[in-house]
Amino acid sequence: QVQLVESGGDLVQPGGSLRLSCAVSGIRFSFTVMAWYRQAPGKQREFLALISGGGTTAYADSVKGRFTISRDNAKNTVILQMNSLKFEDTAVYYCNARPYPSSWGQGTQVTVSS
Repeated sequence: QVQLVESGGDLVQPGGSLRLSCAVSGIRFSFTVMAWYRQAPGKQREFLALISGGGTTAYADSVKGRFTISRDNAKNTVILQMNSLKFEDTAVYYCNARPYPSSWGQGTQVTVSS
């Protein structure tokens, strides 16, 4: 059973940066495509980025050039580095193991506010 624990969310000013982490257990992590999503109040969950076991990445247009996904296969961790944050990036952020689309962690809150 996959377990996902997100951390790193915080209150940050516009233009600031945050680094989110997701600790993963219960799966063969290094072979698993991982992704980050977010959900803002009143909106559907939104795909942000994914990374293959070998490090190939893909991004949503809304975050391309500002967010970077990476992974540490030795630590079973996936990272989302977020730069140039905007008000509209405020949301709860989740990681997901793509073969397990129904498994989600508790998420981590990111609030962008001045």
